[in-house]
Amino acid sequence: MKLFRNLSIAILLMASANVLAQQLPQFTQYMYNTIAINPAYAGSRETLSIVGLHRSQWVGIAGAPETQTLSIHSPLRNEKIGLGFSFINDQLGYENFSYLYADFSYTIQTGERTKLAFGAKAGVTHFNLDQDLFNASDPSIDPGDPILRELSNRWSPNVGAGLYWHSNRWYVGLSAPRLFNTDRITAEGAAQNDIVVERVSYYLTGGAVFDLSQNTKLKPAFLIKETNGAPLSIDLTANFLFYEKFWAGVGYRINENAASLGGIVDLQVSKQLRIGYAYEYPLSDVRFYTSGTHEFLLMFEVFKSKRVKSPRYF
Repeated sequence: MKLFRNLSIAILLMASANVLAQQLPQFTQYMYNTIAINPAYAGSRETLSIVGLHRSQWVGIAGAPETQTLSIHSPLRNEKIGLGFSFINDQLGYENFSYLYADFSYTIQTGERTKLAFGAKAGVTHFNLDQDLFNASDPSIDPGDPILRELSNRWSPNVGAGLYWHSNRWYVGLSAPRLFNTDRITAEGAAQNDIVVERVSYYLTGGAVFDLSQNTKLKPAFLIKETNGAPLSIDLTANFLFYEKFWAGVGYRINENAASLGGIVDLQVSKQLRIGYAYEYPLSDVRFYTSGTHEFLLMFEVFKSKRVKSPRYF
């Protein structure tokens, strides 16, 4: 269908007359990209942790989303303090969002084996429209539209906060990575309702690890996302760990408008290196136009001391 030849054209048309709410992208392997949504996670793995992820969504549809993330975080010598950095590049057709944020956490002991971390996040979100849009021959796009011109190359500062309560066997997190609603259009002559905003989203996450046998573990996890003006989104996953080396599991995401089913595999190549892959298939009408979504994960951790006292499952 012509509608799917370039998703961003339809989105931009909606933006010219309504409110368009940009949200952080979601991932099948969300449990390994926690710092992107919760700054309190910084330093929780007790070592320097570097995670990269690439997501190609709805492969086969022109202009479909492609996302890359990079996060780095570590505790300081004072193990109560964690610092981190996260970068997200999200491309949807002609639209590009880049998120560059620094993270800080402070952890207190709440029990013999439990800790509670408080986190803060600060940085900027950059929104840009590709110049190819203004050179497009599509009659529905007006290159001289002041709203589109004002949209291009926009920088918006923002802050976030989070809590992360955990032991080496379970965790619960609550966070809001963007606390400000951000207006994006201030072009002279734009109608009052011709605005695009970055909406506030709230995330509730949790997970646990259970021993099924000496060499097999089960790790269920969930993520619930609530965004003002958008449907509630729920992610559920169940992963099995075999011999502390190989993870395999399934994931399911549902909201008011769509649902998807996914599979996840991860391999602990060495103590320092971990690689992962996830495949997600939409259960909504978009499935007729795509072969699915692919995610690739790379995690590298530096162990220079005996700080890590137990295996890290989250």
